[in-house]
Amino acid sequence: MTVRIQSKDFWRAVLAELVGMMLFIFLSLVTAIGNKNNANPDQEVKVALGFGLAIATLAQSLGHISGAHLNPAVTLGMLASCQISVLKAVMYIIAQMLGSALASGIVYGVRPNTTDALGLNSLSGVTPSQGVGIELLATFQLVLCVIAVTDKRRRDVTGSAPLAIGLSVCLGHLAAISYTGCGINPARSFGPAVILNDFTNHWVYWVGPMCGGVVAALIYDFLLSPKLDDFPERMKVLVSGPVGDYDVNGRNDVTNMEMSSK
Repeated sequence: MTVRIQSKDFWRAVLAELVGMMLFIFLSLVTAIGNKNNANPDQEVKVALGFGLAIATLAQSLGHISGAHLNPAVTLGMLASCQISVLKAVMYIIAQMLGSALASGIVYGVRPNTTDALGLNSLSGVTPSQGVGIELLATFQLVLCVIAVTDKRRRDVTGSAPLAIGLSVCLGHLAAISYTGCGINPARSFGPAVILNDFTNHWVYWVGPMCGGVVAALIYDFLLSPKLDDFPERMKVLVSGPVGDYDVNGRNDVTNMEMSSK
């Protein structure tokens, strides 16, 4: 583990998550608050496309460095799937939360005087428990997509994995934005909440997505496409990371990644 902490690749990956999250949140929030007609249906489509395109672009740009998780729920899902070490998962989530808070602060500083919005997630016509269910299922389909399209055992994926993941994010927003504002990413919800100091029902945007990510990983690994790894091998990955490494763009010759699918 000491070797991994001292590895330049390790810190490059953590930095990529920080930078990627900053760009993702900045681009997504300015898209969300840039239209004064927020109540119109076209705004939901605009926001969904903004979030989805941002993820697809950044996954293509940073996938070979960190795997471009850009979402604690994705990171936790990869941890549950034993594709990343515990240490890297913790550092990724810290970097993602910090990047989100920094980007939200930047948006707060540059937003027009005519708007008070900052893309804060809030429930709309649903109870907190209903919100958890919506966030869980919306995140479930996202993490399932991430794990499925990056499974190196597959030989039938000929398209773009980053694009598929971006479309999955877009789909989640189209489905959930009217009810919960669509978090499906605890770090995305954390940034505006910490800047505005408004944590009303904030737990919904952690419990739902994190549970959805774990459930998606477990169902894929043990029911839909079972892996043959034995328990000691899985524990070795959680402690030291996988031997082979992975790239979100589907290349198998990259050896500096930790998010590996066997």
